[in-house]
Amino acid sequence: MSMGFISVPLVVFMIVVAPLWLILHYRSKRKSGEGLSGEDHQKLETLVARAEVMQERIATLERILDAEAPLWRQK
Repeated sequence: MSMGFISVPLVVFMIVVAPLWLILHYRSKRKSGEGLSGEDHQKLETLVARAEVMQERIATLERILDAEAPLWRQK
């Protein structure tokens, strides 16, 4: 009795769930290995440009603080 109770779900799992799971898993792995899409690449370029602008602004603010409050870095 217990053998049939375990074997039916196991067979269903091996025939239906396992192959589907493997197919979806390797499809997602292949898709993630392809790299960035065009839209993602554009977003990344936008973020890089914003980061460069922010870096320039921070450097400017640090120069202003160095001139007006030379000991600000020690606080």
